[in-house]
Parts: sequence; C-alpha cells; structure tokens
Amino acid sequence: MLLIYSHTSSARLQYICSFIFEEQMGIEYKLTIDSEAFKNYAGVKINYSDARITADEFYIQNHSLLFESDIREQVINCFIANGHKAFFKTSGSDFPFDTFAASFYLLSRYEEYLPHKKDTYDRYAHENSLAYKEGFLHFPLINLWMIDFAEKLKEKSPAGSLHSMTNFQPHPERSRRATFSFKPTYDIDIAYSYKHKGLLRNAGGFLRSPSLERMKVLAGSQEDPFDCYDWLNNLHKKYNLTPVYFFLVAEKNGEFDKNILPHKDVMWQLVKKHASLYEVGIHPSWQSNEGLFVLKKELEWLAEMSGIKHVTVSRQHYIKLALPQTYRTLIEAGIMDDDSMGYGSINGFRASVASSFYWYDLEKETKTTLRIHPFCFMDANCYYEQKQNAEQAFEELMHYYTVCKNVNGTFVTIFHNHFLGTAKEFEGWSEMYERFIAQVQQ
Repeated sequence: MLLIYSHTSSARLQYICSFIFEEQMGIEYKLTIDSEAFKNYAGVKINYSDARITADEFYIQNHSLLFESDIREQVINCFIANGHKAFFKTSGSDFPFDTFAASFYLLSRYEEYLPHKKDTYDRYAHENSLAYKEGFLHFPLINLWMIDFAEKLKEKSPAGSLHSMTNFQPHPERSRRATFSFKPTYDIDIAYSYKHKGLLRNAGGFLRSPSLERMKVLAGSQEDPFDCYDWLNNLHKKYNLTPVYFFLVAEKNGEFDKNILPHKDVMWQLVKKHASLYEVGIHPSWQSNEGLFVLKKELEWLAEMSGIKHVTVSRQHYIKLALPQTYRTLIEAGIMDDDSMGYGSINGFRASVASSFYWYDLEKETKTTLRIHPFCFMDANCYYEQKQNAEQAFEELMHYYTVCKNVNGTFVTIFHNHFLGTAKEFEGWSEMYERFIAQVQQ
C-alpha cells in the first residue's frame, strides 16, 4: 500500500488522490496526517507537505490550492518539465511541480468558476483557458503528467517495493487499470433534412431555398441526405464498434432546436431501433437550459421512445455547459454520465485529460456521483469553426487518436448524422470517417 502524508486532509486532496492513484494507476493508498506513523512506515510513501520528513520518502512540496476553501484567482506561471508544460513549480522536491494541485486545477475546471468572457452562444470561451493560452489544449496533459510522475515515484521507491504491488503498473502500455479505448458517439440534432418535417416547414424551406433534391426526397425517389443510419450500422458491425447515440427530443422547435418532434412515429421508430442495438442518451435541448422541468420532460420522452426505464446518459446540445449550474441540474434529473466536457468552438481537451472522472463541485467542495466523459474531437468544430476540409479533419482525427492511445486514454469523437449522409456541403466526410475507422480498427 502507498502511504501519503499531509499536514492536514481536505476534500480536494482526497478527490485528486483517488483519481490519480485509485482510478488511473490502480494503486491501493492511504492518506495520513500522523507524521510519526509516516516516519516508521517501511513501504512506498509520499510526503505532500512543506518540509521533508525522512530520507526515503518521495517528497512533493505542496501548493496551497488543495487546502484552500474558496475560489480565487491563482498565480500561474508555466514552464517545461519532463518535456511538457507544467505549473505550480516546486523547489527541493522529488518532482518539479505540484502535480496534485495542478491536476486538480485543470480537472475541476477551476478557471471556469472565475470571472470570464462568454462566447457568442453564452458559453465559456475556449480563449479564456490556460490550455489554449499556453498551447497545450491539444494534449491530455494530466495523463502525460501521471506517466512521468509514476516513473519518478518508481525510481525513488525502495528497491522492489513497487514491483511487489500487483496493481501498480505506472507505464500506460503495462497499466491494468487504464487501457486505451475508442468511443464513437453521434449527436442526432436533425434526424432528417426534408422527410417528416411536415408541410409548413418544407414549404417554408422550399421558398427560402428552392431545391430539386427536396422535391425528389419528398416524392420518394431519393434518400434523405441526413439518413445515414443503415450505413453507420453496417460500419459498426463490420468493425465491432460500440457507439453511443444522443437524441435531441425537444417538444417544440426553436432557433437552436430544429429536431423532428418527438411525438412523430418516425422518431419513435428511429430511437427504438438504436436503443435496441446501442447505448442511447439524451441531447438536452437549448430550451432545457431554462429549467429542470423541461429537461425532465425530454428525459420522459426519450425513456418512452427507447423503452429504457431511466435514461442516465447525456450530452448538452451546442455543448451548452455552464459550471456548476448545468451539472447540478443533470444530477437532479438523474443523469449519471455526461459527455459534454469539450468545447463547441475548437477541438482539444477542455479538462486536459483523456480519461473519465467524477465531477467535483468546487462551490460545494464535494465529489459528486456524476461521471464526466470528455471528448476531444467534433466534426462541427472542424467544419464551422476551424474551417477544415475532410482531409484536414482526418489528420486531426489521427492526431487525437494517437495522443489518446499513447496515454491509454479514451478517445471520444462526436459526429453528426448530417455530416455522414449525402448532403453536398459535407461531400467526402463519410468516406473520410470510414477510412479513419478502417485504419484504427485494424
């Protein structure tokens, strides 16, 4: 067992130690504030305080962050350590920075609780983030830190002591707890481009933009350009994939909610079919941000349509995520797993991690039951925000796949059905996606 000493304990310290050692490294550990017991302990031990205690310990000079009880602007100066960006530099320690405090700062999304500018959709703007400003947004920095930290701890520990721990596998290629996985996900914002929208919506659409394609689809002589469901299903079967589908089921349409309404039979059939094959989750509408009642109603709709007794998985439509309010609402609605941790304006690691984690409510100073599954790639970011073509998006996909695999993380992608159909503006995207799947699933 690993023994960790600190002059005092805190909910923040307990949370980050649980994430690093228990969840990611698979190490049994114990926190203690008893310095004498720490001195006499013969096994692997970490001293997380402001002064050394013994010669055989692994010492980390602690930053104050994990022992504070408020939220304040932090002084952060980045530097390079072990080839990666780092902050909360230490002196006289066995590791060049306080990886516990730095990891907590990024994982808790501490900076999103501080005053900041919003983007055009009233979301936390990625330009505010430390990761963007310091150029590490495109890397899972916390995972990289953990690999470096584990190797240093192994070097410093008593000979053979870490090898005797059957669960301690610090290098990602040998880790028993952290193993690489690829999780393809799909947001179904608008199930069909023309079909099943009703006479008024189609008439209005035709008047705004006359289209022969619309007429052919409605006449039944051409497939709807957003209908890629059978194609995707065949792709999943061929490559043995287990995707997650998120359905937008707003009861009424609005500026940002343009889904096929949930009372229509075609939506029932679509959701029911996918729920019988894959995991499905709620894609809370833009309107659901108005209050818990709207979200609960949408969850009821999806539960009935899918046959799932309790829908517990979600991803925010437009990645409309505001901390801590959004996550508190999701918890109150019964959501257990959320896939919204990423930006709707740029690809990258919003929480600087490629692993799932429990959300820490920084205002309430408590670890919650909500499991966060971060994504790092979304097709809409490539196309609308980063102005990439399909080939450029492929290169970015491969980058994120590679960095996630190198740290034994989970690579979560988001694609929309309208990108993978036959719509002319997204020509080449379905071929690019299939090429990517074929390459990484070999």
